[in-house]
Amino acid sequence: MNTSFIPYGKQDINQADIDAVVEVLKSDFLTQGPKVPAFEQAIKDYCDVEYALAVNSATSALHIACLSLGLGEGDWLWTTPITFVASANCGLYCGARIDFVDIDPKTYNISVEKLAEKLAIAKQENRLPKVVVPVHLTGQVCEMDKIRELSKQYGFYVIEDASHAIGGKYKGKPVGSCEYSDITVFSFHPVKIITTAEGGLCTTNNSKLAEKMELYRSHGITRNPELMTKEPDGSWYYQQIDIGYNYRMTELQAALGVSQMVRLDEFIAVRHALAKRYDELLTSLPVTIPWQHPDSYSGLHLYVIRLKLNEIQKTHKQVFDELRSKNIGVNLHYIPVYSQPYYQQFGFKVEDFSEAEQYYQEAISLPMFSSLTFEQQDVVIATLREVLCV
Repeated sequence: MNTSFIPYGKQDINQADIDAVVEVLKSDFLTQGPKVPAFEQAIKDYCDVEYALAVNSATSALHIACLSLGLGEGDWLWTTPITFVASANCGLYCGARIDFVDIDPKTYNISVEKLAEKLAIAKQENRLPKVVVPVHLTGQVCEMDKIRELSKQYGFYVIEDASHAIGGKYKGKPVGSCEYSDITVFSFHPVKIITTAEGGLCTTNNSKLAEKMELYRSHGITRNPELMTKEPDGSWYYQQIDIGYNYRMTELQAALGVSQMVRLDEFIAVRHALAKRYDELLTSLPVTIPWQHPDSYSGLHLYVIRLKLNEIQKTHKQVFDELRSKNIGVNLHYIPVYSQPYYQQFGFKVEDFSEAEQYYQEAISLPMFSSLTFEQQDVVIATLREVLCV
């Protein structure tokens, strides 16, 4: 079957988005102007949260989130192994040690049951985590109420990695409200639900954490007299009161973000329509379709199927490669982080992550983006049927 290439994800840019960016290009500010605060306000309003701090990537957002919580040498950060490496790397940036908790076999998110078991053992061994990073894989929200209860019981902080999940809800509340976490992180990479080209953002309801993250994103510099060690020398005065980074978002990115936010609910609705249609069209094929937790209204960044390998005559790699060769831009989210060469030095054992291993052997991400047409979706299904020989 011949078709033009259908990627697994892509940005949806309209004329209003282009006009918003051009307007900034013609303005006096390409950085540190009014658009970044406007984008932050749009996120605050949408997520019903007190503070939002835009940065140049979700990786930067994770880093300053960890720093603001005091994560450092000798501390532990725990996360899921089925995620992009940034969810774990942010802990290494701070000098912390990393460990992983196996996934739930139905949601593919961090398993609350395995987390509880591991915490009980860690308490006995005096190696409890300082930070746990639940990742809302594909846009489906983790069981945050249970994770919050465990955080209260064992005394760790919670950073929601919601890179896949803006526009989603948990128990009726918007992802990013920090109802069950200390900080939430979003990503606005082009394949995500909305985009600022590159970019990320932290939300929190804690003024002290917001203050620290604001410092860390811009060199540790403040112009707030209340934070300074002496009276300002003049209106030009600033002080570096901590070591920080240049993680700022540009005005161009923020303008695009403000424009994209107008269509966020539309994007999510289209993704749900596409997912429902996938569910129906895939029922007769030897694959497991995504299961949605009733407490979670997913952002549906990804649509992940799992191959029933015992029912087909091809390997996982063969199916993946054949789909790619037929211009279906499938992907795999993700390679277990502990299996990466850099992480192998820490001595992780494959047998500790049986669900993650099984997932990795079977998972394929099908095309899912807001401009995907039903005609393209039909091509994806027909090609998958052809490859699976059913």
